[in-house]
Amino acid sequence: MEYSLTILVPFFNEEILLEESVQRLIDTNLKIEKIILINDGSTDSSLNIASEIASKFSYVEVINNLLNQGKGSALSSAFSQVTTSHIAIHDADLEYNPKDFKEMIAKSKESKSSLILGSRFIGKRKRNNIYLRTYLANKFLSFLFSLVYTVKVTDVASCYKLFPSHLYKDYKLKEKGFSIEIEMLSKFVKSGSSVIEVPISYEGRSYDEGKKIKFSDGFKYIYAIFIFKFFKDK
Repeated sequence: MEYSLTILVPFFNEEILLEESVQRLIDTNLKIEKIILINDGSTDSSLNIASEIASKFSYVEVINNLLNQGKGSALSSAFSQVTTSHIAIHDADLEYNPKDFKEMIAKSKESKSSLILGSRFIGKRKRNNIYLRTYLANKFLSFLFSLVYTVKVTDVASCYKLFPSHLYKDYKLKEKGFSIEIEMLSKFVKSGSSVIEVPISYEGRSYDEGKKIKFSDGFKYIYAIFIFKFFKDK
C-alpha cells in the first residue's frame, strides 16, 4: 500500500482550544488523507465546534461517542474507519505542535514498520513543563518501561505517535483511558518492531486550563507496564 496518513484527534470538553488546535494541524499543509475528530462524550460545545470544522473541510470527519469512557476508548472507536497505511495521534489541546509531525512523517517513510514516537526529552526544542512532579513522573515511567522491556524509550507518556495502521487490527487494543499509551508501546515492542524517537516541542498547560491526566494515572501506567509485559497477549 502506498504511504498515506490519517490523524486521530480525540477530545473531551475542549471548547476553548479545539478549533485552534485543529486549525494548527490543518495549517501545517502536510499531506494528510483524513483527520478524524473523536468526541468522547463532551458536555460542552466541543461537538458543535468539531462539526463546524468538518463542514468546512472535506477530509475532516467527526465521530460522536455519547459516553465519556476515556482516550483509549475514543481512539478505538475510530480505528475501524481508518483506510490509510499509517495513523498519527494529535491531542485536542495546545500542548503539542503539529509542525513536529513533519519530521515524524519523514522518519516513518524511512522505516514504515516502525512506531515513531515524539519525545519531549531528547534533542533541543522549545519546552515548558509547568509541573515538576509531572516531569519527574514521566522520566521515572520511561525509565521503568525501558528497564522492564529492555528497550530505550525516553517518553512513554507522549501522545505524539505515528504507526502502521495494522497496529489496531493486530494488537486488539483494549485500554479505555490514558494507559492506551503504554499498551500501544508494549505490544509494539513485544512484536519485535522498532520504536524510533523524534524530538518534539511541548507547551504544558495547567489543570485550570483543562489538563486531563491526573496523578493517579501514573499508578495505572505502572500497572499497565507490568500487566502487558507479563500477563496480557495480543
